[in-house]
Amino acid sequence: LLLDESPPRTPTGNALSSESDIDVSSPNASHDESLAKELSLKDSGSDLSHRPKRRRFHESYNFNMKCPTPGCNSLGHLTGKHERHFSISGCPLFHNLSVDECKVNLQTRASSRDKQVEERTLSHRQDENRHGTRHQAPTERQMRYKEKVTEMRKKRNSGLLKEQKDQYMDHRQSHGNNREPLLENITSDYDLELFRKAQARASEDLEKLQGQVAEGSNMIKTIVFGRYELDTWYHSPYPEEYARLGRLYMCEFCLKYMKSLTILRRHMAKCVWKHPPGDEIYRKGNISVFEVDGKKNKIYCQNLCLLAKLFLDHKTLYYDVEPFLFYVMTEADNTGCHLVGYFSKEKNSFLNYNVSCILTMPQYMRQGYGKMLIDFSYLLSKVEEKVGSPERPLSDLGLISYRSYWKEVLLRYLNQFQGKEISIKEISQETAVNPVDIVSTLQSLQMLKYWKGKHLVLKRQDLIDDWKAKETKRGSSKTIEPTALKWTPPKGT
Repeated sequence: LLLDESPPRTPTGNALSSESDIDVSSPNASHDESLAKELSLKDSGSDLSHRPKRRRFHESYNFNMKCPTPGCNSLGHLTGKHERHFSISGCPLFHNLSVDECKVNLQTRASSRDKQVEERTLSHRQDENRHGTRHQAPTERQMRYKEKVTEMRKKRNSGLLKEQKDQYMDHRQSHGNNREPLLENITSDYDLELFRKAQARASEDLEKLQGQVAEGSNMIKTIVFGRYELDTWYHSPYPEEYARLGRLYMCEFCLKYMKSLTILRRHMAKCVWKHPPGDEIYRKGNISVFEVDGKKNKIYCQNLCLLAKLFLDHKTLYYDVEPFLFYVMTEADNTGCHLVGYFSKEKNSFLNYNVSCILTMPQYMRQGYGKMLIDFSYLLSKVEEKVGSPERPLSDLGLISYRSYWKEVLLRYLNQFQGKEISIKEISQETAVNPVDIVSTLQSLQMLKYWKGKHLVLKRQDLIDDWKAKETKRGSSKTIEPTALKWTPPKGT
C-alpha cells in the first residue's frame, strides 16, 4: 500500500523502553500461581459462591521473617551493622562466623577503608600536575601497590595439608549445602578478604531489596482486599504505623485501610459505599466505569494511588491528585461494584496524553481487562476529537501492553481497508492513536518499507489471519462498546 505522505519522525529503537508509571501486566506473571484464600463471610451473611475464585501471585517471598539456615536464630548480620538478618546471604552461621566475629570484621574494614582513603587522597595530590592522557605510564605509587599485591598473593600456602583436607571434607559432610564451605588457605588472604567484602556488600544489597534491613522500609507483604488476599510487589508510602504491620485490611469500596480484620468487619457493617464515587459514564453488562475527580474526591483518589503503588514499580503520584481525573473500572454482582482496575488522566495535558498511570488489579490480570482500559482511554480521546498517547517514557511492560493493543488496532484497520493508497494521518484520525505510535508499531511488525523514494505499508495477510483467529476465539465479552458510553468531556480539558 502506498503512503501519500511521509511518515512522522519516529523515535529510536530504545526510546520507548524506559521507565514510566504505565504498567498493565503482572511483573511476575510467569510465577507459579496458587488459588486465593477466601475470607470468612459468615458475619456478613453474603453469598459469593457464584463468583469465580481468583489466584494469588508472587509466592516466592519469605513472609515468616526468619533466616532459613538450620539452627540460626536470625540474630546478627554478616556486615556487622544490623541486629537481625532474614536471608542466607546475611547469615553469619551460614558463612561459618559468629555474630561477634562479624562485628570485629566491620571495625577492621572501617579502619582499612580510612587508611585507603588517606592513601588515595595523598596520591591525588601527587598526581595533580600530571596530564590526563589515555596511554599514560603508571605512577610510582601504582607500581608500588602492584608489587605489594603480588607479594601478598604469593603468601598463599602451596597446598592444603591432609589434616586440613579431612577437616574440610568433614565440614562438608556434616552441613552439606546448609553451610558455606571452609575457604581458609584455599587462596591468598588478600583475595579471600576481597571476597568477604564483596559478600558483605552483596548481602546488605539483597536484604535492602526485600525491604527487611533498610530503616523505614515498607513491611507490607499482603493485603486483604474484599474476598482476596493479595501479595504485594513493591513499596508504597503508607503511614509508618500501618507499613510495619506486614498485612493491611482494606475496604474494597471506599479503599480505607485498617490494621485488623476486626476493624474491617466493623467498618464493613456500617460502610454505605457500594461503588466508587463520581459519575458512572459507562455500563455494559456487569462492567462499569466511573469518572472520579481528584479534586472532589481527594481521599479516595489518594487511597487508590497508594493501593496502586503496591503493584507498580515506577509510580510517583500519591497525594497531589487534584489535577487528575481517575477512570475506575468495576465488575458488579449482588454485593456491589468491585474494583477491576483504573487509569488516571491529566485534566489539562499539554502533550495530549490520554493516560498518566494505568493498573489492573492482580486478581483480574491476564483476563483482557488491561486492553479494555487502554481501549476505553482511546474511546474518550475519540469523543474529545483528539489524538491520544500514553505518558512517556513507557516502562518495558507498558510498552509490551500498548504495542499489543496498537498491533490489534492496525490489523483491524488494514483488514477493513479496501483502497490502494493509505495515509498515516487518516489512520490516526480514525483510531485516535498518535502517528508516532502507528509508525513505530508498523516498524516493529516489519510492515513499513522504504522503496524507490516512497514509503510502503506491507499488508501482511499472515498477521491479519492470526489476529482474526484470536478474535474469533476470544469472543466479544471483553470489549468496549462505544454506544454504552454516556459522557461529555469535562470543561477545560
